[in-house]
Amino acid sequence: MSLLNRLLPADPSRFAGPTGAVALLAAYNVAGTARSLVHIIAPDSGAGTIASIDTRGDGGANAISLLAQWGGAQFLESGMIWVAVLRYRGLVPLMWATVTAEQALRVGIGRRKKLVTAHTPPGAASRYLLPVSAAALVWSLTARR
Repeated sequence: MSLLNRLLPADPSRFAGPTGAVALLAAYNVAGTARSLVHIIAPDSGAGTIASIDTRGDGGANAISLLAQWGGAQFLESGMIWVAVLRYRGLVPLMWATVTAEQALRVGIGRRKKLVTAHTPPGAASRYLLPVSAAALVWSLTARR
């Protein structure tokens, strides 16, 4: 089976990879769903209270709004991951590829556009999540024994 067929299977309800890759994706997505909801629901979108971004000056409300909107995108991604985990497990490798791409983008963009905070925000964990998600992607593409 080719790599493309494993990422986009003809029958998305069938998953030939290890069940541990599904469980790990579900565990990752619990945190992803919670993170997205914090960005959407928290009055400051978590900017000041969690990430220690100073939102008191000009543009602070804009930063809060952008984080809330980003939370909406994260919520959609987590919803798609839940669909894969709960119904279409054949799409688990595609979801791990999406997670890996997101982490790579976060790390790359974060290096080019530095975030000024009082302490290290939770999003800095992307530099650790990137190799973990890449390994999980490779793992999800292997055939179950």
